[in-house]
Amino acid sequence: MPDILIHGGPIHTLNPQQPLAEALVIRDKKVAAVGSAADVREELHPGYEDISLAGRVLIPGLTDAHIHLLWSGLGRQNVDLDGVRSLDEALERIRQRAVQLPEGAWVRGHGWNHSLWGYRWPTAAELDRVTFGHPAILSRKDGHSVWLNSRALELAGIAADTADPDGGLIQRDERGQPTGILLENANDLAWRIVPPPSTQENQQALRDIIRVCNARGLTSLHIPEGPDTLATLQILKAAGELNARCLFHLPYRQLDDYIALGVRSGFGDDLLRIGGVKIFGDGSLGSCTCHMLAPFAGSTTNHGLPTIPEDELYAAVGKANTHGIAVTIHAIGDRANRTVLDAIEAQRRTPPGEGVVLPMLPNRIEHAQHLDPADVPRFAALDVIASMQPIHATSDMEIAEELLGGERVRWAYAWQPLQQAGAVLAFGSDAPVETPDPWAGIHAAVTRKRQDGLPPGGWHHELALSLQEALWAYVVGPAIASDEVKFKGCLAPGMLADAVVLGADPFTASPDDLWQMEVEQTIVGGRTVWERR
Repeated sequence: MPDILIHGGPIHTLNPQQPLAEALVIRDKKVAAVGSAADVREELHPGYEDISLAGRVLIPGLTDAHIHLLWSGLGRQNVDLDGVRSLDEALERIRQRAVQLPEGAWVRGHGWNHSLWGYRWPTAAELDRVTFGHPAILSRKDGHSVWLNSRALELAGIAADTADPDGGLIQRDERGQPTGILLENANDLAWRIVPPPSTQENQQALRDIIRVCNARGLTSLHIPEGPDTLATLQILKAAGELNARCLFHLPYRQLDDYIALGVRSGFGDDLLRIGGVKIFGDGSLGSCTCHMLAPFAGSTTNHGLPTIPEDELYAAVGKANTHGIAVTIHAIGDRANRTVLDAIEAQRRTPPGEGVVLPMLPNRIEHAQHLDPADVPRFAALDVIASMQPIHATSDMEIAEELLGGERVRWAYAWQPLQQAGAVLAFGSDAPVETPDPWAGIHAAVTRKRQDGLPPGGWHHELALSLQEALWAYVVGPAIASDEVKFKGCLAPGMLADAVVLGADPFTASPDDLWQMEVEQTIVGGRTVWERR
């Protein structure tokens, strides 16, 4: 490949030794030179490709540090209920899909949010009226609850005498009959009988969603999903069709198998790499299943629930961390976060025995949404990555005020206190729970406002970040989390040539307009993977 010269506009490198440059040279998939236009041209080999920014702006490629990639891709093929503000509208969308399906096919969908429907949970009976005998399963916006119709309940064998699984709940009416709502680990009772998509469908879903990500400047993705995703990513990689660098977090259920095989965090290369083992510590705020130290506002008994017994969590952390595997643990409630930090601290205090292999990658907490202030400094003290999704703050601010209230919301989505305490922040989207667009997240991180500009001063704006800090959490923080900071995280000689051309300079744009930032070109390893036409 010939050298590539990029020049003609500001280059924000995120390299503290050289934050701003005039020109950059790419050679053999890496940055070869950065600096003034004159100095950089002296490094060029003959026959180079010339890319003029023409006043546009170059920044390092962005990372989504928490995206459910296959789920997002497949979800684009199903009923989309995201943002639907009434149950009647949701039912009409479901009806329109059901009438298109062949007999016996499943109606699938995602994104419903009963907090937009007056906090009234939908029922199987309501779903029955619009699904015409098709089995139906639709996941809530946060993925922690599913809504089934009567046919799906029947196929799953869920009845009045079906016991709640550990860490899960079958919602029931006053007669003890299932209503059609399953929460947390009870979801598995339904998903295990839903026919999986084909390999070809998975491949197309991943191609499509990675292109969506590239179009918004994403060059790397951290993916907590199941085995089908890893298998499909490998197919795309072998075919030369994997257009984003992927860190894949292993599902917890197969932990013993990974250990037996000698699989460790960091296996792979700079395109596809193994991360940690993904463990669920609790549920979600919207489903009132995140595990809290004090009850939710308006309740004296509902603390949410853990989705894994505490002794099992401690054992899992110890087993993984002594066999070279980092842990990547979902924790939203303040009690769940404390329990995870306690488990990691207990493991760090345990003297390593003979043959112990410590993980290359740091441990992480996914979401870290609601924290007790006493636990904020523990992230840095225990080298735990705070993998957070800024857009959750602006999506959830009303429900957070209602369910948490008072002082607790001052420690919700607490990016600034975590950063000041020395924690490494790695930002993502949690798509399809939210949009995979990183600029929506950057806007939320900087303004603490929704895209409609509300609330005017930002929701608890004292917890917001500067643009520089937010970009760091989308570029450098994820590289630290994946143990790739030696070759990712800024535009400097020797670093991977992952970059994004923007239509405007985010450092001079109005913070309120960041969510509308135009991406003109996305480059992975010196290769253009997306370009505006």
